[in-house]
Amino acid sequence: MLTSTEKRIVERCNALLDETLALTRDLVRGYSVLGREHAALEAMERWFERLDLPSTRVPLDAPGFADHPHRAPTEWDNTGRYNLVAQLNPGASGPHLVFNGHLDVVPAEPIDMWTRPPWEPWEKDGWLYGRGAGDMKAGIAAMTLAVHAVREAGVAIDFPLTLQTVIEEECTGNGALACLHQGYRGDFVLIPEPFGAQIYAGQVGVLWFRMRLDGVPAHVLDTRAGSNAIEAILAYLPAFKALEAEINGLTRQAPYDDIDHPFNLSIGRIEGGNWASSVPAHAILEGRVGFPPGMTTDEVMDRVRQCIETRHAKLGNGSPAPRVEFHGFRSEGHLVDLEAPGIALLSRCHEDLLGEPPKAYLSTCTTDLRAFHVSGEINGTCYGPVAQRIHGVDECVEIDSIRHVLTTYALFIHRWAELANANGGAA
Repeated sequence: MLTSTEKRIVERCNALLDETLALTRDLVRGYSVLGREHAALEAMERWFERLDLPSTRVPLDAPGFADHPHRAPTEWDNTGRYNLVAQLNPGASGPHLVFNGHLDVVPAEPIDMWTRPPWEPWEKDGWLYGRGAGDMKAGIAAMTLAVHAVREAGVAIDFPLTLQTVIEEECTGNGALACLHQGYRGDFVLIPEPFGAQIYAGQVGVLWFRMRLDGVPAHVLDTRAGSNAIEAILAYLPAFKALEAEINGLTRQAPYDDIDHPFNLSIGRIEGGNWASSVPAHAILEGRVGFPPGMTTDEVMDRVRQCIETRHAKLGNGSPAPRVEFHGFRSEGHLVDLEAPGIALLSRCHEDLLGEPPKAYLSTCTTDLRAFHVSGEINGTCYGPVAQRIHGVDECVEIDSIRHVLTTYALFIHRWAELANANGGAA
């Protein structure tokens, strides 16, 4: 049952839905692919100011961060790149609640496959469309307006609360990690990733890799005088399929033993050559491999190297050995502590609003929860809107699910202080 105060909070959430959608649309318009996140960050900064949420820029090139043991290596310059954090009551006593969401998005190309340009949000049949609408700008809007709803309902927020809006979730996780590195920590984190109104129970490890193969360039008047690197690199694809099957065939611990194929290896990018009438002298392949909690990134890097070396030896064509590099993600998997008081509180909020307990969701991808769990030893979970075609064409998010996340988060914020007091400050 909801108290009179909680009913007032719910009423404010319903009244603020249009404003939540307005923030979502503003963030979608700020098309924020890697290295071009400033428009979305600036929009977020304006909204924080409008909602009286003091914000701070948290740089990705802070002193000492380059040497952080969990930082993923990058090939781009981080000068001037930053996250945006809003804090309430940073010096107050009591357990610290953190909300975290990522503003960066994956590329939308080919744009001509979209019904409308991906950075121009539109609505149809109860869904809001645009790149990043689901993954995860609607969730950021919901967590931000949830704080505003509680305060508009006349309820004081007197415990430490932080809103983190970060970059590089889609490629390294260094954004969230930079926040932790610079002291923006907490005791429990909620991330509104678009997996729906269910408790996120765990995620796989993820490793990115790159393989370069050199051929011999030649004029096409006699292609036999050269060695085609593009054709050669395709011969390695069966080996990667075999590696994927090998990882999925390992004896798996619960709960991933109940999923048929949880650890996916995807070849996401291939490029090569420099001229249509020349035998290509090089080809580059980039991929992502998932692996189970408990397996280290070093182990997986060894498996990738061995996979490529074995295939090269089997081909026996006298070509130079491929060069292997690891860039971007090198994140370990983990399971969420579903017995944590914060998880129980979120479950009660869900049940009081929907009339039934939430289901658990075991992920076969990764999120910024990894930074909090692996590096910060901070428990938390993901709980967010319902989205379709994330990373795909015509990505969209269900508007009614945004309303639910907004309301659930606002109720959670109100009850967080009560939980802290009941447990003597432990949440």
